[in-house]
Amino acid sequence: MSGLSENNLHTTGVAESEADSRRFHAQFERAEPICESGQLQADVQLERDRTVGHGAVHVLTFDIEDWFHLLDNDSTRTVSQWGSFVPRIEANVDRILDLLSAKGQQATFFCLGWIAEQHPDVIRRIDAMGHEIGSHTYSHQLVYEQTTEEFKRDLAKSVTVLEDLTGKKVRSFRAPGFSATEDCTSMFDTLAEFEIDVDCSIFPADRAHGGFRDFASAEPVTIECRGARIREFPLNIFRFQGRRIVFSGGGYFRLLPYWAIRGMMQRSGYVMTYFHPRDFDPNQPVIADLSRSRRFKSYVGLSSAFKKLERLISDFRFVDVGTAERRVDWSRVVSI
Repeated sequence: MSGLSENNLHTTGVAESEADSRRFHAQFERAEPICESGQLQADVQLERDRTVGHGAVHVLTFDIEDWFHLLDNDSTRTVSQWGSFVPRIEANVDRILDLLSAKGQQATFFCLGWIAEQHPDVIRRIDAMGHEIGSHTYSHQLVYEQTTEEFKRDLAKSVTVLEDLTGKKVRSFRAPGFSATEDCTSMFDTLAEFEIDVDCSIFPADRAHGGFRDFASAEPVTIECRGARIREFPLNIFRFQGRRIVFSGGGYFRLLPYWAIRGMMQRSGYVMTYFHPRDFDPNQPVIADLSRSRRFKSYVGLSSAFKKLERLISDFRFVDVGTAERRVDWSRVVSI
């Protein structure tokens, strides 16, 4: 794996260009035999030894936002702009729900309040099929760009519309783009204020939209705040020859070959997946003002991603966040 930049793997989300993608595939292909012996075996045992609770905990989650909800981009940045785009959310969510129903699989759906307001039947269908619904904020803004009061108002609006539609308490949350950074610790106080006691917002590495590189763990932890305790399910990181690889969602999942994803899944005691309806929509329009590298990250692998998801759900058993919370032995996890 020498010559493969860690930045290309996790700091920017996926490889910076098609050339990086080709190099990544070639290097990973050559490295595959190492997975059965030598240095990786120590890494494999480390991952197994770090499993929390009893058995593997593989968590299946979806962030419910539409194809135009791209962060940090001028033409798609604000709620006032979204009405100019033709929605594709209903058909894309239905495709996911049909797959989960066929496989007998439950998941957690982190839903935008704006989607709930504009497309309430989408939320009702998710809820009617027994899936857990959490908040993904209302307006899909980067948390580190909001003041505490802006975040509080946005979260309140999201929670209200979701709870009014489902009649159920919202207990879980994920920040857009995993944008909870070291400077956003007040976010947890706000979550506690709204009695949200499970969070899935931490990306324990650098990335384009922030990340929390120095976070204590890439496994479940508890966070103490305002006299409350929030159970955190961060994104998982796979360690390979001293490098940290993300593989369990978004552009990473679309870019990586399935055999590599499957191999890392088999060696990981804890996996937090995250997918978006647009990850499986090869016919979505292309946002015109994206840079070349951003366009690659946003649209690489769309045509094959749904087949990968089908294989993933067939090859592994997943749980939703609520079930994962019950399975984790919280007496053994780190408290921060």
